[in-house]
Amino acid sequence: MKVAFATQDRQRVDAHFGWAKNIAVYEVRPDGYDYVNTFTFDGDLQEDGNEDKLAPKIDVIRDCAIVYVAAIGGSGAARVVAAKVHPVKVPEPEPILDILDRLIPVLRGTPPPWLRKAMMKGRERSFDFESEGE
Repeated sequence: MKVAFATQDRQRVDAHFGWAKNIAVYEVRPDGYDYVNTFTFDGDLQEDGNEDKLAPKIDVIRDCAIVYVAAIGGSGAARVVAAKVHPVKVPEPEPILDILDRLIPVLRGTPPPWLRKAMMKGRERSFDFESEGE
């Protein structure tokens, strides 16, 4: 699954989603992760009610399952969730690689329900009713 990180310094989750200069994207698997890309945004990104600044960010995370942010406004959160991306707020700046290193063992074990749902993003749901007891 792809995971996105709102970052100013390209090293830590340290940015409000709407204000983020960069969105770093990684492909995460139970056995590791790979860097995919960092998308950079220009212009006036400060909080000002300018909803237009959110659209390009939503577009780059659309195929991600999770986006880690330092903060996110109500409108931004609603739009992220509508894109079927799960926002996760990080209470203080934290290195992206530390978050990835903690996420991998969770994927190998028994992920919480919200993460299992996020992991299914882009996959077709299938139900095997044949294997249920009669």
